[in-house]
Parts: sequence; structure tokens; C-alpha cells
Amino acid sequence: MERHRLVVGHSGEHNVGPVTPTRPNLTVDSGRSGCQGGRVDNRTHVREVSRVLAVAAHPDDLDFLAGGTIAGWTRAGLDVAICIVTNGDAGQLGQTPRNQVAALRQAEARAAARELGVGDVTFLGYSDSRVEVTLALRRDIARQIRRVRPDLVLTWAPERTRDFIRSNHPDHRAVGEATLCAIYPDAANRYIHPELHDDEGWHAWRASQAWLMGAAEPTAYVDITDTVDVKVAALRAHRSQTGHLDDLAERIRETAAKAALGAGLPAGRLAEVFQITPTA
Repeated sequence: MERHRLVVGHSGEHNVGPVTPTRPNLTVDSGRSGCQGGRVDNRTHVREVSRVLAVAAHPDDLDFLAGGTIAGWTRAGLDVAICIVTNGDAGQLGQTPRNQVAALRQAEARAAARELGVGDVTFLGYSDSRVEVTLALRRDIARQIRRVRPDLVLTWAPERTRDFIRSNHPDHRAVGEATLCAIYPDAANRYIHPELHDDEGWHAWRASQAWLMGAAEPTAYVDITDTVDVKVAALRAHRSQTGHLDDLAERIRETAAKAALGAGLPAGRLAEVFQITPTA
């Protein structure tokens, strides 16, 4: 399998990142990047990435926080798999009967993933808004890590922030913490959840880095200027959640423009931000 070197955010080189590759080996940042004075200080080691697992709490989480980045990864030829912990069955769907919500939101999430270029989507089936960091959840996410064998795992930051209350949904923080536990030690040690190895045949695997969405102190950005329309199309696929938002595209562009300016990108560029944590 062809591997891609990913490097994100060189200070002074603004039109870089995985979203518009012009050669087989593209660049995306990994490691200890730090935003200082609104600019990205690139002082990191580079790791090779060919496979990504994105773990989210709800069907539309990834599209809102990382849709442009994921679209760039798949456009560049990376293998991306998505794991959604809940079915979004507590989502507000107007007059839709509660027993039909999960199936509808699953269908929307699969349609959104297709817009991003992702065909591998797994739902763990946990109850929306009732997710806890349990051994069962850690095991279920570790199973997906061992199955996909990703170099990079994308998930929620587990800490609470104070700038936007909706980012602090308890499911987000629980999924982030459970995923970090699943990365290490659960997926990396065959003797933790031994049934995964002994009964199911999933061998231990350690991802080399974690990318966290919604972090209080993001350390890297991805320029999504050329994939923002794909991000919006993916969000539009969640019709039950975004169908009433006539200004959705404008909202997404406004948020991404603020992120880009905060990272030191020129006016007119758009970005998504993450905290990157080496795990191996």
C-alpha cells in the first residue's frame, strides 16, 4: 500500500496541507506544533500515514469539525474509516417517530461519508446522550482500531472547554476519553481485552498519532479552502439536522475563516483546527 507523508502547518508557508495534493507524497503536520501569536510554529517530527480511523459520538460530528480535512485525505488517496459510537437517536427530528430516528440518522451519516469519499462506516449503537467511559466502550473502539490498523486516529478532545457549550456534550468528552484509552493501552496490548485476540483474531495495533477535535488549545491547522464545498455537501446530507439552515454554507465558511486567521493564514483562506498528540 502506498504511504503518504503528512505534514500540516509550516509557519510562513500557508498553502500547504493534505487537502490539495500536487504530488503522491503530500504534507500534513504531526507532533508538537504550537500556535503562537496566531501563527503555526512547526517544530515537529514527520510520520507516515496511509490509514485513518475517525471516531465520533454522533452521526454529524465529523462533518462539522473535520469534514474538509477528511475530504482532503480521501482525495489524496488515504484510506479513511469512520466509527460512530451512537445512532444519534436523541436528535431532534420534528414529527419523526422515535423508533425511526436511528435508522434515518444512520442513512444520513452514510450519505455524508460518501460525499467525503469514505465507504467504511461502523455504528456501535450506544444510546445518544448516555455514553460513558466503560470497559465495554473501550473494547468496542479498540476492536475498530485493530480492524482498521490506522496510523492516525481522529476523535474528540476529552477535556471541557468554555468557549462553546455545545462542544462540551458529555458524549463528545466520553468518546474522546474512551478512544484515547482504546489507542493506548487497549488496542496496543493483546492481553487487554484478550477476547479480541483469542476469540476474534484481531491482533494488537498501535496508532502513531491522535488528532483531537474541539480541543481547548489546538496545535495544528489544515487548510480546507479547496474542500469546503465538499464539507458543506456532507453536512447537507444530514437533512434532519441541517435542512432548516438556509445559511449553512455561510456559517461554515465564517467559522473556517476565523480558524484560518487565527492560524496565521492570509485572508480568504479557510481552515479546521486540531490538537495533535503522538501516541507511539
